[in-house]
This record gives sequence, structure tokens and C-alpha cells, in this order.
Amino acid sequence: MVKYLLRRFCEMILTLFLIATATFFLLEAVPGDPLSQRADKLQPQAKETLYKRYGLDKPVMERYAITMVNMAKGDFGESFVYAGQTIGKLVHDRLPVSARLGIQQMLLGVTIGLLLGILAATRRGTIADYMVVGLSVLLISVPHLIFGLLLQKVFAGNLRWFPTIGWPAGKDLWVGGWEYTFLPTLTGCFTYVATYARLLKTSMLDVINQDYVLTAESKGLSRAAVVRRHILRNSFIPVMTQLPMSVAMCITGSFFIESIFSIPGIGQYFVTAVNNQDLSIVLGETVLLAALYIVVLFITDILYVLVDPRIGMPGSGK
Repeated sequence: MVKYLLRRFCEMILTLFLIATATFFLLEAVPGDPLSQRADKLQPQAKETLYKRYGLDKPVMERYAITMVNMAKGDFGESFVYAGQTIGKLVHDRLPVSARLGIQQMLLGVTIGLLLGILAATRRGTIADYMVVGLSVLLISVPHLIFGLLLQKVFAGNLRWFPTIGWPAGKDLWVGGWEYTFLPTLTGCFTYVATYARLLKTSMLDVINQDYVLTAESKGLSRAAVVRRHILRNSFIPVMTQLPMSVAMCITGSFFIESIFSIPGIGQYFVTAVNNQDLSIVLGETVLLAALYIVVLFITDILYVLVDPRIGMPGSGK
């Protein structure tokens, strides 16, 4: 068990290092630099001072080494574009916005998806089943961008029921301003609906044909009791292992949704940073999001063991 944890920890560190390295050199391969627009308006001496301040006067490999050493200390540096902006400040100011949006999307989408999955599995072969399958295919196929623009046009533009852009702030950041959050939440929940409806339906159909379900039915238990006590309980194993990844996705922000609705979250700022070649911000966000996903994958492995005792932890002797 200890060896397994140590090995996974080393793998996580190596993965983060490779992701940071790839991000650094990919941004370096893009023509231009983040200071070019500002530097073009300056005198040669001021331009040289500006590049020296941000370390862009050094060779690429030297800057790479400095960046990796600072990253190991948790210092990703200051934004090249917005003076004084750092990853720590960005996470403090913008992550709560993305977190609220993502949590609302996940709660709504997962709830509806599970209900539709139960409906499709218990009404297998009926019109309800076909409708759920068709809806899932539609929702998973159409990009967020299309849904967002369509909802904006109908509910914000034509009907004027909701504002087009904006997000609650201050005391309303977590529990207020619902009229601003409705359309972005609805736009982002569709993927969760499609994913969990199909996942739970498939899992339930696998469980329905198991011997213990047939035995429970032969004992005279009602259909509702069989579904509640035997089918649902065992069908939720894949769902439980998928949930941590959904939580990670909901916290890290919805890049396109935040851009469409002008939501000041971490996702929108990431897109802006990429367009501006803001190396420190892009690198910092990429590493932090990658770290979150890696930790979630590790937690998922643990959950497999907890929800299904038949699976043993590597190195545990099972």
C-alpha cells in the first residue's frame, strides 16, 4: 500500500513536470511575445529595461530552467500583460465564480441525468427509452457554444426573461443573482445530463440480468423494491467513480460558457491569457488544473476499492 502511494506520488510529480515543460515550449514556439505590443511604443532603452524586468532578454533554455525552479517553489511569476496579477490573486478572485457556475451545472445536470437513466432502464424498449437515448445523443453532440448562443437569443434576446451577460458579485456571489446564473447553468448542464443518463442506464441494464436480481424477483418483492434495494445500489458503482472527475471539471471553469456570457471566471481569463501569450498565467493555470485532475484520478482509484470490495488496492495482497 505504501509503495503504491509513493509510486503514484512520483508519477504525479513527473506528469506535472512534463505538462509544464510542454506548455512552456509550446508557448515559446508561437511567433511574437507578450510584450511586443507594449514595447513597440517605447524607446529602445525603455524597451530593453522592460524585457529585462520580465527576463525575456535571456536565452530560452535559461528562462526554462528559471521557470521550472520557481515553479517548484510555487512561484509562477507576475502576469506579462496585467501588472501585479499573479496566479494566487487570480485563483482568489476568479475561482469562486467558476466554482459556483460549475457546481450548479453539475448538481442540475447529474440529478436530471440520473433520473433519465433510471427512466430509460426501467422502461427499456419503450418510447421513453428511445427519447432518453435520442436526447442524450443530441446533448452530447452539440457544442456548448451552440446551446449558449441559442439560449441567449431565445430567452435573453427574444423573450427578455434573463440578462444576456453578467454575474453576481459581492454578497450575492454564492447565493444571489440567480437571474444571471440561469442560462449559463442550463447551457453547461447538458453534458452532465447526457453522460450520466447513458452511464446509469447501461449500468442498470447490466445489473438487471444478474442472478441475485432474478432471485429477489422470485421471492415476490415488488418491482420498485427490487430496483431500489438491489439494482440501483449496485448500478451506482460506475457513477460514484465518475463523480470525482465531474467535480474537477465543474471547479476548473467552463472556458466557452464563461466567454459567451462574459462571466469573470478563471476559464475566461485562461482564454485571454492564451491569446496574449501570457506565459506565467497560462503555465500557472495549466499546472494547477492538471494537478487537480491528477489528484481526482487518484481519488477515483481509491473510490473503486471503497465502493467495490472485489477490487483490491495494488500492493495490498488482494
